[in-house]
Amino acid sequence: MQRQLLKIYSLLILATLALTACGVQETVALLQTEATQAPQTVATEEVQQEAAEEPMHDGMMLPVVDPLAVSGDVISAGSSTVFPLAEVMAARFQDEGFAGQITIDSIGSGGGFERFCQTGETDVSNASRPIKDSEVEACAAIGRTPVEFRVGTDALAVTVSQENDFITNATLEELALIFSTAETWADVNPDWPAEPIVRYIPGTDSGTFDYFVEEIFDKDEAPMLNAANLNLSEDDNVLVQGILGSPYAIGFFGYAYYAENAATLTVLSIEGIEPSATTVDNNSYPLARPLFIYSDAAIMQEKPQVAAYINFFLTYVNEEIVNVGYFPASSEAIDASMQIWLDAMGQ
Repeated sequence: MQRQLLKIYSLLILATLALTACGVQETVALLQTEATQAPQTVATEEVQQEAAEEPMHDGMMLPVVDPLAVSGDVISAGSSTVFPLAEVMAARFQDEGFAGQITIDSIGSGGGFERFCQTGETDVSNASRPIKDSEVEACAAIGRTPVEFRVGTDALAVTVSQENDFITNATLEELALIFSTAETWADVNPDWPAEPIVRYIPGTDSGTFDYFVEEIFDKDEAPMLNAANLNLSEDDNVLVQGILGSPYAIGFFGYAYYAENAATLTVLSIEGIEPSATTVDNNSYPLARPLFIYSDAAIMQEKPQVAAYINFFLTYVNEEIVNVGYFPASSEAIDASMQIWLDAMGQ
């Protein structure tokens, strides 16, 4: 605004000089030209700056958060799948000025809900599955009411080493055999090698484990847990290294961990459909699933830094999620989460 006033004052001085030297007609032309051009230039610069600062989500907007104005710590734990996304969002929040500490423990969705609903240690619970009724009851027992925020979508990736040259696609029925009773690959398909299947899967506290059991084994985990050559870990990087150790190994985890190791892993198509932004968005990929963070309205109101962190997460997640290796939730889903935030804050 000061620069515009200075420009106007300069124009008046120029006008006075021009009236003396050039005459009234030429001065009027000069003023008209400057008056039409200068404001447009200033307005264009302002629009460009606002556009550069505008978040990618084009639906509902939450109150603007200034990370510099927020203090205190945020404690979170849960899904190993959500972990890399939460890590990036926390880093951006801190890069933009938040001086508090953000703790993010990768212990599985179930482990995260234990800390949130049983011991009450955390402010935010990261999850790759919806909260269970039993966990909601555990939260209620310590005076907490979980509030769910959808933050993205994952395509569960079933992967093998690139040294594996015989499987690129599997049906759901084949996956059920591969991760349970089949002892060799030839037991699943006679065209495949008669070599023992080596299995690497997330631990039982993982939301990824729960999701796979639900989709492939109709919620019965026994067939998979009784399989031979079974290796479990809550650390997805351990699973990646295990799969890379043998051409006859196979495992599954969140898509981000495949994307990070795409140079050495092969992701399988399921029922002939590859995981991609398109197949996840149109629900044709059979193993697509939502990603969440959870908190509690009382926590958010008592700890402004927690509310600010979640606000920031929802506002900017679609700018970061693809680079992490996941897929954006729909605008409708993000809008719904933003409305839940507003409701939780009594706004």
